[in-house]
Amino acid sequence: MARTETVTLTNMCMITDGTRVLVQNRVDPDWSGYTFPGGHVEAGESFTDAVIREVQEETGLTIEAPRLCGIKDWPEDDGSRYIVLLYRADRFTGTLTSSGEGEVSWVELDELRSLPLADSMENMLRVFLEEEISEQYYLLENGKWVEMLK
Repeated sequence: MARTETVTLTNMCMITDGTRVLVQNRVDPDWSGYTFPGGHVEAGESFTDAVIREVQEETGLTIEAPRLCGIKDWPEDDGSRYIVLLYRADRFTGTLTSSGEGEVSWVELDELRSLPLADSMENMLRVFLEEEISEQYYLLENGKWVEMLK
């Protein structure tokens, strides 16, 4: 078994303001619905700088001191791995502005699950919110995706 693999690195950030969370209603037909802002880590970029940049590009807000709270990952068909670094932040400045990725808005955290969430977002919320869970992992077994929370 190879000790290295090709990896796509991305991030996502749950931004809180009291009891509210910032959501993005994504317009991408491959992964639409309500989720949190984020995107790709660029070559040579630190993970923290990448999540700060992506949030600013997609929301107009500049987050401060994002905290890594978990990961979501799965193997791709080509043998590579896709990793989403999951962050939380509660300090930010700026003016909320939507982007081409989707409309952004504040919602009460306890109302979030009533929205049409992006695929797999329901269980991903557990990684963001439950300290004993740090990974949402998918494995293809017998032609079917099996999701595990670890």
